[in-house]
Amino acid sequence: MKTVKVGILTEGSNSIGFGHITRCLSLYQAFKKKNIKPKFFINGDDSIIELIKDTNFEVIDWLKMRKEVFDKLKDFDIVIIDSYLADKEFYDELSKLVKLPVYMDDNKRIDYPKGVVINGNIHAKELNYPKKDGVIYLLGTEYTPLRKEFWDVPEKTIREKVQSVMITFGGEDAKNMTPKILRLLSENYPELKKNVVIGKGFRNIEDIKAVADKNTNLIYYPDAEGMKQIMFDADIAISAGGQTLYELARVGVPTIAIAIADNQLGNVRTFEKLKIIKFVVWWEHIDKINIDGFQEQELRKKISKKMQELIDGNGSRRIIKNLIKSYEVINE
Repeated sequence: MKTVKVGILTEGSNSIGFGHITRCLSLYQAFKKKNIKPKFFINGDDSIIELIKDTNFEVIDWLKMRKEVFDKLKDFDIVIIDSYLADKEFYDELSKLVKLPVYMDDNKRIDYPKGVVINGNIHAKELNYPKKDGVIYLLGTEYTPLRKEFWDVPEKTIREKVQSVMITFGGEDAKNMTPKILRLLSENYPELKKNVVIGKGFRNIEDIKAVADKNTNLIYYPDAEGMKQIMFDADIAISAGGQTLYELARVGVPTIAIAIADNQLGNVRTFEKLKIIKFVVWWEHIDKINIDGFQEQELRKKISKKMQELIDGNGSRRIIKNLIKSYEVINE
């Protein structure tokens, strides 16, 4: 088979966060394992460079420069798009342009044209996607894409007592959750070690420092390996309900999830329904957070095991295997 040319269109910045880029990076890494080197086309600002510096990328406002980007993509075989901003017209045009268009989705955002729709979220199968000729669906946690650092991880050791809490709210903490959560923990659980992840887009660092106690560690801009180590050290985590939730599940960290956007509700509600997450709250109700329900070691062991069984770390590799197979069928 000739070398397959793969393009990835996505977006990210200090203001909208880095979740789409992180997810696409996991696909990039899985393609590389198959000796295929994709090219990123990213609508973003300077804040994304550190995340993608080891990849083949171009920063371009592909939403505004449609003609230019479609000219660049016409020779590509597989093009993946992961966006909340592109309209249906963009997808329709892409579908006509490339042999295998691939759409990353979270909540059945649009009626997708011919191609492959991937939704690796825990609630994906409940969304009742329409059965259509020419549309292939890869749905559910079998296809949760994780960065390579989370592909192969050991079983988590569960301590007898809760000693360490991880606090993580993505790259920008848009709802200013970190200082509020840290204040609650500093007041109610001063003896616990609190590892607080600070993202590149945080504008509330002084507020966070103001409520930190002597057992608080602020960890600035950790990479994927750094995040994994913080997770292994954590007895429990308090996290937003986005992509990080799946990394926490992979490592097996019992988690309190806070939905900070409507598009996270499906995630957190389904995790809760499966009794994988102990408590779920909406971001306006964080006063309801209570970590006492996680004190029992046996409960944490049970939750951790269920999490690691649900997210096995092979999602990215399964996706790429499926895409290459679909491309080969088209080319027969």
